[in-house]
Amino acid sequence: MAIWTEENTSKRIKTKNWDIHYHEAGEGHPLILVHGGGPGASAWSNFHPNIPYLAERFRVLAVDLPGWGKSQPVMYDQRDNSGALAEFIEALGLGKAAVVGNSMGGSSCMRLAYERPDLVTHLVTLGSSAGVPSIFDPTGLSEGVKALEAAYFNPGPETMRKFISTMAFDTRHVTDEFVEERVRILLSRPEHIEGWKSGHGKPMVRIEQARLADIKAPTLLIHGRDDRTVPFTAALHLVRHIPDARMLLVTRCGHWVQLEHTDEFNRSVASFILGH
Repeated sequence: MAIWTEENTSKRIKTKNWDIHYHEAGEGHPLILVHGGGPGASAWSNFHPNIPYLAERFRVLAVDLPGWGKSQPVMYDQRDNSGALAEFIEALGLGKAAVVGNSMGGSSCMRLAYERPDLVTHLVTLGSSAGVPSIFDPTGLSEGVKALEAAYFNPGPETMRKFISTMAFDTRHVTDEFVEERVRILLSRPEHIEGWKSGHGKPMVRIEQARLADIKAPTLLIHGRDDRTVPFTAALHLVRHIPDARMLLVTRCGHWVQLEHTDEFNRSVASFILGH
């Protein structure tokens, strides 16, 4: 079995409007992994435990969106996650791809699925917002969102540890190594911090509710029952409005299903895509 590392999977591509860094591994049907919008988020940080399993079955492409990881910086007014993903798919000549997104990444994939259905074969979201207020957090400022903001405005080990603790259900995942990694990624690109701050108080990704019905791709909505950032009621809303959708609710799980329940996530995504 191939050994995939951060270094040997690292690639770059210039699309029409973007300079995008990504990781590639495996062969087969294209599967794009899209990270969330938290401090220190990147394709590798969000999905490195999942890539080996999925790369045995698919051509995996884990993307750093503009404004995160090693991709180009961008201010909020110019940010266009779904547009960047569309350009990425077209620049690589992938044709159609399955798209899997965590949190903001899932919302970005939703937009791609209704804006460019010609590019998407399957849609999988993980802990993603429905774009409407939650009955649990009508203001939108959940415990996780508050911790995320604190880590962006006061970056360092203390705020990052609190952020990761809020994302995870099980504190075993809050290791010194993970905290240090996320702080290192965050502080290495101060322009990404400024880009995030430029959109403070605004939706990371706007979802047009009327267009959820336009999503034609088979859709799997995965959500942690114990998510303190985006309550699982978001998935309940989405499963009602996306025509060909089903929902997987994972117990003893916070905002990062792919990291806390890696094996279940890997099996569920692979079987869903191969079975539909």
